[in-house]
Amino acid sequence: MSDNLQKSGQQDRSRINVHEEWEVRYWTEALGVDREQLERAVAAVGVSADAVRAHLKGK
Repeated sequence: MSDNLQKSGQQDRSRINVHEEWEVRYWTEALGVDREQLERAVAAVGVSADAVRAHLKGK
């Protein structure tokens, strides 16, 4: 099921879905990483944006 683009509340900003192109574009720009780095971080720590941020800062 695709994300509802009309709903962009806290839940959408707190999780990263690497299967949605618009989210990949948003998060790679917001975090200053490329797609591969984003996907590795999500694979390592899960979809929580806070966990991904912390993981990327630790590298």
